[in-house]
Amino acid sequence: MGSSYVNTLVACDSSFMIQSLKEFHIPGIDYTFSINTTHVAMLLVSVFIIIMAIVARVKINKVKPDDTPGMFQNAIEIIVEMLGTMVDGIMGKNANKFVNYISTLFLFIIISNISGLFGLRPPTADYGVTLCLGLITFILVQFNGIKKNKGGHFAALFQPIWFLFPINLIGEFAVPLSLSLRLFGNVMSGTVLMGLIYDLLGPYTVAYPALLHAYFDLFSGCIQAYVFSMLTMVYVSNACPPPEEG
Repeated sequence: MGSSYVNTLVACDSSFMIQSLKEFHIPGIDYTFSINTTHVAMLLVSVFIIIMAIVARVKINKVKPDDTPGMFQNAIEIIVEMLGTMVDGIMGKNANKFVNYISTLFLFIIISNISGLFGLRPPTADYGVTLCLGLITFILVQFNGIKKNKGGHFAALFQPIWFLFPINLIGEFAVPLSLSLRLFGNVMSGTVLMGLIYDLLGPYTVAYPALLHAYFDLFSGCIQAYVFSMLTMVYVSNACPPPEEG
């Protein structure tokens, strides 16, 4: 009985699983490349962000100084001001150098997290995506730390006492793992829970899942995007602190 129950669960086409959509066999070598739901969702999110950026740029360029701001322009100004304030509040004088990256990172994560509202499987529910985001932050931190402090960036690993080097080194490599696992765990847990509810309730899923979507996709999705972006800014600021005012 237990074995048949497990087989039934495995065979179930649950909505929270990564689904292969198209497979491509590369001739000459024994390798198959598969396009799955994560690839499609990432493509749609990226295209959406690019289109919105182009539309915003065109709209803003057409605005004349004496024109009354429209709803779209007001929305764009609110988003830009909010992101600028967030970055400036944490990074200070370094804000201008990193505001574009942090803003893009925040928008990509938050749109990916809420994409479940539109029937997509969130790209951030795939650890491969969140790990890449964490590694990008890790490379950014190391690059700017070396650029700012030269050899002192590595010398800091031996502080305050030289035999703490292994612990400090592990702490450095824990940055991408902690960032990626935190984001992946929170998004994936919501995706799994919503998938199980849809599978169990079937046609009776009307109002109850909508309330859960409001929490897991909107509230939790926004919080996780902010946490990931905030920690990225903190790590970068610690690696290359802004110059002190004279």
